[in-house]
This record gives sequence, C-alpha cells and structure tokens, in this order.
Amino acid sequence: MADSFGPMRDEDVGDGVVGMGPEAGSPRKEPIRVLVVDDHALFRRGLEIVLAAEEDIQVVGEAGDGAEAVEKAADLLPDIILMDVRMPKRGGIEACTSIKEVAPSAKIIMLTISDEEADLYDAIKAGATGYLLKEISTDEVATAIRAVADGQSQISPSMASKLLTEFKSMIQRTDERRLVPAPRLTDRELEVLKLVATGMNNRDIAKELFISENTVKNHVRNILEKLQLHSRMEAVVYAMREKILEIR
Repeated sequence: MADSFGPMRDEDVGDGVVGMGPEAGSPRKEPIRVLVVDDHALFRRGLEIVLAAEEDIQVVGEAGDGAEAVEKAADLLPDIILMDVRMPKRGGIEACTSIKEVAPSAKIIMLTISDEEADLYDAIKAGATGYLLKEISTDEVATAIRAVADGQSQISPSMASKLLTEFKSMIQRTDERRLVPAPRLTDRELEVLKLVATGMNNRDIAKELFISENTVKNHVRNILEKLQLHSRMEAVVYAMREKILEIR
C-alpha cells in the first residue's frame, strides 16, 4: 500500500516510526483485534479499508468520541485501540484512563494530527503505548499495530525528539530531592537506557554496543524491573527526572 494519511516530512523519512519495545512475542495465531476511534467518519472508514487488506488485523468496531470508545472497549475487549486525541464529548487522552479500567489488556495508540509536546506527554502518562501522527503512511499504521500488539511502544520520530526536549525542560524546571534512593543500574544498563532515550530500537542498540539483540532485550527487561516500570518511554522519563540520565 503506497497511500498515506498526509505528506511525510523529511525528518520522518527513513526509519519511519520509532519503536520502543522490550521484547518481541511469539507469532500470533488469531488476528489482532482493533477498535478505531475518531470523530471523522470518513477517516474511520479509510482506516477500516486500509486495515482490511491485512490478513492478521481485524477491525472489530469503531467509535466517534472518547465516551463511546470506553463503552466499545468494555464490550469488544480489543487488542489495540487506535484513537484520536481531540474529539467532542470526551477526548482521547481523557478516555485512556477509563479504557484501562474496563479493558486493561487493550493497548492504546494515539493517532492524531496534534504534534504538541503536552499532548504526547499526557498521553503517555494516561497509559498510551504509542503516539503516531496522521501523516504517517498506511503501511506504517499496520506495522505499528503489530509492534504494539507484540509488546513494543511506537512513536513518530518527530515526536520522539520533542519528547526528549520536554523531559529535559521538566528536569530544568524541577530540582526536587529524591525521597527514596533510585535503584542502581549497571554501567551497561545505563548505556542501553541512553540509547533507548535517543529512539533506537533493539537491533540498532545491539549494533551500537556490539552485543546480541537478545542481550539488549534482557538489559531492557532488567531496567524496567529495577525501576518498577512498564514501558521504555516510562523508563526514560523516570531516569531523566531522577537525574540518572542526562541528555545534552
């Protein structure tokens, strides 16, 4: 499929969506069940048509706002929810928390035109596993769905750089003392975390450090366990807030 939802900027060409995932899972036998949430019916229909061509992805429902998304998520229990940020009645970010309560196994990918750092940061805090701009190609939507279903986080490259900028600003604005000592990461784990923070995937980190991809996965898993976090993006936020990691 060569279509796209909009023009691709120069900085988004190349590696495409930045993946942040601890580990690939085993091959799925059942199709990935997707709920599409957007206040534009034409856009929802376009996504359904695009995803219908993917044998391993099945659109099981759609919703026009965040309130309806919560109801549909509770009823359908989808694997993945593609959801816009700004919608009438109830926005996508606000709906994330409620969806996590009624369908905890569902993973949420924000698919939006909003490139605001605040929306990105709030979406991550609300439990979103991905944040993609609607300018990405249709091929990348299907790829992102598979990656998130497989345990990875996905974020558009231009937003990844904004996320790091937001983290750095957050650190500069606050100088709070830690009440509890931060868990100690090994030198190698710190190296891996720094590369994760730049948006590298496991394969690229393995090449950079001259280690196997499985070793990288093990390091990421250990980092998340030590920090008691659930995603790579959360680990980067934590590390920068606690001044374990500094990105210049």
